[in-house]
Amino acid sequence: MNRCGLTEVKEGCYVDGLSADAYVWYEEDWQHEANEHVHRRYQLTYVEEGYQYFHIGKKIYLAPQNHVIWIPSGEPHRTSTEAKTVNLMLILFQSVPDHDFFKQVHLFPAPKVLKEMLLYASKWNKRLYDEEEKDIFLQAMLTSLPSFCNENNALQIPIPTDSRLIPVCNTININYPYHLDMENLADVAKMSVRNLQRTFKQETGITIQKYMQLIRILKSIAYLDTNQYTLSEIAFKVGYKSLSAFTASYFAIMKTKPRLKKNLS
Repeated sequence: MNRCGLTEVKEGCYVDGLSADAYVWYEEDWQHEANEHVHRRYQLTYVEEGYQYFHIGKKIYLAPQNHVIWIPSGEPHRTSTEAKTVNLMLILFQSVPDHDFFKQVHLFPAPKVLKEMLLYASKWNKRLYDEEEKDIFLQAMLTSLPSFCNENNALQIPIPTDSRLIPVCNTININYPYHLDMENLADVAKMSVRNLQRTFKQETGITIQKYMQLIRILKSIAYLDTNQYTLSEIAFKVGYKSLSAFTASYFAIMKTKPRLKKNLS
């Protein structure tokens, strides 16, 4: 099986048969793979349309429209989405500069100049060979990535490793539109409220209340992507009693106000 120029030799393991140092793959209506996979190329993904979840290590990263995510070489990952349409561009790099930036996962909004560079890079879609202009251009973009990065850590959802906390997260993920009593969550975990709060913070680095807020805001991004609801409707769908409360919570996480793609009739 060939995917993004790489060949799957066994389930989830891809080998590099590309001759080009950097390979561009642009695809409309991206088809997701449910299985985790790994490859030796460094991966830059730009979400042009829709949104995509990246499951990497102990975190889930949400890449909304006009965001990019950097995945280091050899990092196992998988993707998922509930968006109807996802348009993606991947650029796979064989070699990268000696900089700490390229050794970690990064997720950040693409500034205007980077979006323009990515748009220009689409001219080399699925080209299997090196070209002088292509090599110079993509290496310049690669070298500039650390300066483009304005990371939004709020788009990361930590996953606890303590098995007692998994049912708590599942309960929140399913029932996020409703008020969840801390004592009920403690019963789910078979822990005291105090022990649950302390353990959850130790495991994830955030409080349960912050986790609830993250889930609600990330779910709202999915509703915004559908362009089927007003902002007030989305606010109620994700558990807020007023538009103002939703807007304030959204701004606290995303550092911008929620916006629809276009006005609904």
